[in-house]
Amino acid sequence: MSSDPAATHAPGVRTFKRRSGRVTPGQTDARQRLWPQLGIVVDSRPLDLPALFGRVAPLVVEVGFGMGEATAEMAAAQPGHDVLAVDVHTPGQGNLLRLVERVGLTNVRVADGDARVLLAEMLPAASVDVVRVFFPDPWPKTRHAKRRLVTPAFAALVADRLVVGGTVHLATDVAAYAQEVRDVLAATPGLTLCEPPWRAPTRFERRGGRQGRAAHDVAARRTDRTDRTPTVGGSA
Repeated sequence: MSSDPAATHAPGVRTFKRRSGRVTPGQTDARQRLWPQLGIVVDSRPLDLPALFGRVAPLVVEVGFGMGEATAEMAAAQPGHDVLAVDVHTPGQGNLLRLVERVGLTNVRVADGDARVLLAEMLPAASVDVVRVFFPDPWPKTRHAKRRLVTPAFAALVADRLVVGGTVHLATDVAAYAQEVRDVLAATPGLTLCEPPWRAPTRFERRGGRQGRAAHDVAARRTDRTDRTPTVGGSA
């Protein structure tokens, strides 16, 4: 398989937009002080997870965490799990680091860059217990639908990175996207649709609820590793 993580999509197709939002002084301060200890740049170099977290524990990879409130809440509720949260939004990175410090969390690390590169090139097969994708960009225009994150190739990559019994959990407020994801996961070798686990509500979700947009959750479990799924980058 190609080592290019964009192989989960057509060449040159990006699944996210780098948004330039206002960074508050508190977010800036937290990012400047805490990034050397808690931040990583997505640069294709394989991660040493025990060194990164200082222990061996089940790993959660959260793809796109917004302002990080739900990420911090779930990390606090599940201290036995390590959380590697990846996003490209600088205000959100700063805010999550601020929350991590405020709550005293030791099980969160923040990554800056493309989640596809993180999964494909920096994490090995059968190394992740949970992949969370909460309210990704739905790319609602028809001509942009190709930019949606969850494709058959991306789902195969996620399945390969999950341990047996591991789960992938997506939430969206676009019903058609939820159905699309459900169909993709159901068709992915090694994955079986399951009941979505508990999650904390996000800021985006609460705002959408006030505007009448309901959330839809879809989840699947890695059932076995006898039928190994193809990898996209990384070793099989």
